[in-house]
Amino acid sequence: MQHLKMNGELYKELVINGAANLALHYKEVDALNVFPVPDGDTGTNMRMTIEAGANELKKFEEKSIYEVAKKLSRGMLMGARGNSGVILSQFFRGIYKGLAGFEEVQAKDLAKAFLSGVDQAYHAVMKPVEGTILTVARESAKKAYKTVKKGTTIEAFFKILIDEAHSSLGRTPSLLPALQEAGVVDSGGAGLVYVFEGMLKALHGETVKPVDHVQAQSVVASGSFNADSELEYGYCTEFILQLQNKKVDVEKFDVKVIVEFLESLGDSIVALKDEDIVKVHVHTKTPGVVLNHCQQYGEYVTLKIENMSVQHSESQVDEGPKAVEDCDCPQCVEIREKQARKKFAIVAVASGEGLIEVFKEIGVDYVVEGGQSMNPSAEDFVKGFDSLNAENIIVFPNNSNIVLTAEQAGKYYENARVFVAPSKSLAQGYSALTMLDLSSGNIETIINDIKDVISNVTTGLVTYSIRNAEIEGVHINEGDYIGICNGKIVVSKEEKIDAVKGILESANALEKEIITIIYGKDVTEEELSEVQNLISENYPNLEVDTINGKQDIYSYVLSIE
Repeated sequence: MQHLKMNGELYKELVINGAANLALHYKEVDALNVFPVPDGDTGTNMRMTIEAGANELKKFEEKSIYEVAKKLSRGMLMGARGNSGVILSQFFRGIYKGLAGFEEVQAKDLAKAFLSGVDQAYHAVMKPVEGTILTVARESAKKAYKTVKKGTTIEAFFKILIDEAHSSLGRTPSLLPALQEAGVVDSGGAGLVYVFEGMLKALHGETVKPVDHVQAQSVVASGSFNADSELEYGYCTEFILQLQNKKVDVEKFDVKVIVEFLESLGDSIVALKDEDIVKVHVHTKTPGVVLNHCQQYGEYVTLKIENMSVQHSESQVDEGPKAVEDCDCPQCVEIREKQARKKFAIVAVASGEGLIEVFKEIGVDYVVEGGQSMNPSAEDFVKGFDSLNAENIIVFPNNSNIVLTAEQAGKYYENARVFVAPSKSLAQGYSALTMLDLSSGNIETIINDIKDVISNVTTGLVTYSIRNAEIEGVHINEGDYIGICNGKIVVSKEEKIDAVKGILESANALEKEIITIIYGKDVTEEELSEVQNLISENYPNLEVDTINGKQDIYSYVLSIE
């Protein structure tokens, strides 16, 4: 059967099948991601991102392709992980915008929506690089748009799209020297091709059944509730409001209007706007007042009011002090402690229990666990933001592959101003956090000071290779220890100590003053002592500090200043 049109039901089938097809091949995509470090996670990030959206669609019954695309966009937005995941989520968000007003589409309309997806994806990246997923998306979408005509089937559209995507993917090494040197095609582009191929399989009636399913995480608010907590605002009130143009200017409506009103009536306030939908959660004594007020902006899609005092009393009798578990809204899984609204709060990404503890000791309010090969999602950041009652939140991503995700989470967060510091390594983040001074109260001054500190930090990383590769003139054998200095692979050796030597030489350590050694789980006391002796004998000018980070992936993270 050939399809001349596609509605929401069919689009849903295609997306779910595309996600499943990527799930079958994500490890192959991971293996292609060899630069800057051959420990790829692109496939994993893309898989978890699109699965978050697909999971939303599985429980969504709607025939309008626009509404289905909108639901998909929201799910992917909150589930996006890593640069590749963010770009993929923005690509599908652009498709959703391009489908505005459509119940169903013909091939030409769909092709135009895919071009809208390309534009959105490019706008999500500050400095787009050709030879990546962006190139594959752009070239394939343009070819499809130019080729399809009135009467072209949806199957033919995807066939044209995929053929050009394969050709574009094959050209990526010629556009990006790092790919050519490593002898691979772009991993993000490959992941996109697998998604497209899965979508075409659905059109042909072939259902892909993935294995080793990754469950998308849900948003859970952080905090605590105990026997001594006061339930000043006893009703957990939660609703989804459909904004209406006859009542407000939907496009220009600022959700802060609702937040400001609710601040006088309750606490634990969460308000998020996505297009014409507003999701609100509040603890209040007067839910009726809240509902009457908010109805002036639109009409309720869903609403729920629960008496937390009753829930609390029941929990005391049954099991003693515990979290309010009877409330099924995500924000009430764990109700945060009441606290005065802070002017500034700090969120940082870190991995390794030792390093996480150190970050908390130096003033980080919330640590998002993640790092190389374990990129947090936008949802993970929102969870942290929700746990903080602050006017301004400063985020330290501490990994170049996490910056976009943090920025995306901040862009769509409504309850605080979010500023993302340009920390692209744990070394940069640690140094900036130790020097952080919030006393001025001026966010521009604070961010500029952070940038100054980061600019003076040389980052050294020692990790291991999972495959043979030739990158930037450095021959890498599987199992070697790779020395990376400011993002550039400078040495590959059989022993960790030799990788450290290569980093110190590249960093011109003789001209530096301080080195902080954050050592990982695999480092023995003997190995650490050997590194310390190396520094004391050859770089007596360096003041040495050590931290037992207990991190995976990186044997050593070196901050050299």
